[in-house]
Order: sequence, then C-alpha cells, then structure tokens
Amino acid sequence: MKVTLPGLFDLQVNGFAGIDFNSPDLTSDRVDEALERMRRTGVTRCLPTLITSSFDRFAASARVLARSSHPAIAGIHMEGPYVSAEDGYRGAHPREHVAPPSVDDFRRRQDAAGGRIALVTLAPELPGALPLIDYLVTAGVRVALGHTAATARPIDEAITAGATLATHLGNGCPQLLPRHPNIIWDLLAADALVASVIVDGHHLPRSTVRSLIRAKGARQIVLVTDAIAAAASPPGRYRVAGVECDLADDGRVSLPGTPYLAGSSLTLDRAIGNTVRFTGLPLDDAVPMASTIPAAYLGTTTAGTVTADWDAAACELRVCEVIG
Repeated sequence: MKVTLPGLFDLQVNGFAGIDFNSPDLTSDRVDEALERMRRTGVTRCLPTLITSSFDRFAASARVLARSSHPAIAGIHMEGPYVSAEDGYRGAHPREHVAPPSVDDFRRRQDAAGGRIALVTLAPELPGALPLIDYLVTAGVRVALGHTAATARPIDEAITAGATLATHLGNGCPQLLPRHPNIIWDLLAADALVASVIVDGHHLPRSTVRSLIRAKGARQIVLVTDAIAAAASPPGRYRVAGVECDLADDGRVSLPGTPYLAGSSLTLDRAIGNTVRFTGLPLDDAVPMASTIPAAYLGTTTAGTVTADWDAAACELRVCEVIG
C-alpha cells in the first residue's frame, strides 16, 4: 500500500553510513553525505548528536556541523559530558571525559557550536545541574534527562526548572536495578516529560516498548535511532567519539567483547515499522512519533513529504521518494 508521510525527524543521531559526527576528521562534505544517505530513509530533519568527549574533540565536530548549510540540520544535540560517571548509567560515554554541569563550560561549547545546540542531555543529580537547566531554558535550549542515577527528588527539581524530555527511556542505566523505586519508573511517571525510545529490538524488548508507550501515551513518545556510523553499513567495527563499537550480523551495536550496547544501526523508517509490530498500533499513530511529535517538541516543523510502500503484514516501511 502506498502511503504519504511528513518528513521524518530524528532527535538523536550520532552518525550514519560509515560517518561519525563525533570524529575529529569530520568535514562538511562528509556531513552532507551522511545526511543525504539518511534522506533515503525518509529523514529530512535531525539533530546530529555529539556525545561525551574532550572539549577539543567536541569543538572540532561542533564547528563543522555549525558551518553546514544543509537544511536537514535543525540544531545539535549535546549528549554529555554532564552525565553520571557511574558504570551502567554512563553507558558507552568515556569516563575520563565526563564533566560536572557548568554554565561557563556550556557557554564555550555553545560558542564553538555557533549557537546551534538545541538540546542538552544531562544527569540532574550532579552539582551544578539545576543552575545550568535554568540557564538553558532561559536561552531557549531544550533539556533532557539521561544517563542519570537520579532519584525522584532531583528529577522533580529538574522538571520544575524546565527539563522536558527523557533521553532513550529504558536505556542508559545498569542491567540490574531495584524493583522500585528506580530511574525508569521515576522518568516514566513524570507526566511533564516526553520520552524518546530506541525501537530496534536490541535496546528494548517488545513487551517493554508496549508498556512504555501505553504508560506514557503515544503523543508523549518520540522515536529516535541513536544511530552511529554503523547505520546503513555492513557488519564490522566502527567508532563513535573514539570509542570502538562492533556491528553484528543481527544489527546489534555493542562495545567489543561485551554485551553492552553502544548506539545503534537503526534507521527511522525501520523504527516506525518495529513500533507497529511491537505494539499493534496503527501506522497513523506510529508515524507522528518519528515526525510531527519531535518537531513540535523542538518548537519547529517537519520538512517535505515521504512516499513509501507499507507492507502491513510484515510491518515494513520502504521509502520510495522524498520531496522537499
């Protein structure tokens, strides 16, 4: 069945088609190449995402992204370095570059990014987090909570200060947690938070995806890929911000020799199909999670239209043409 969709919008993408947005040798041509490859999957707008790294590495990538005139770039997502240093909560973010939240530090990062940082993921329990959230909200930068070991109180304080998103809910935390309370329940229960989720079949089991979306509500869910250079690429070894990752034949991206995930090889069109298959929701409910809902979250709009073939039996979306 032929369907027409609004252009897709990915709030969290670290790289694509062999290209790492966090690489020190990033160039404008390589940014354009990655974005054009993403366009083939229906993504017409996105937030290239820079993860925890040294300031120099961050600044080098941010300057290249800031100079890009490609219309797909709606801003930059800065995920870290203001994240928990604890194992499990930190995920694949390198411990040596984790840093405390600081208005001064953010200002110099925003200067390097030419003012294009639109979203910051941080851990609200860290000293300095609340003053930084106040500053970001006043500056018009969205604040997300992620890679955090926070308890209910700092989460509530962060929401009161203006945090509005839970980054990849259900991930960025240890494999073993107390039954309750824990960070997943606290973020899930926060009605003021939109939640992004990675529906690749590796980050979250089918039943977890169903439960998260039912509890949060479809209008409060954003589908993201958290893709690294391994997306739209053959199995092998890739890097994100200098961290080596292995892409297996089944599409799982992990730290070498470990079961720990490190980004994904997901594309947003597949995320839509997976969401329909996992939840039983109609396609018309899943598409906004990857298009108009993330756009509205940022206070902007989608771009262009996508014509695709929808195989309802297999829950597969195959992009045919992207216009605009």
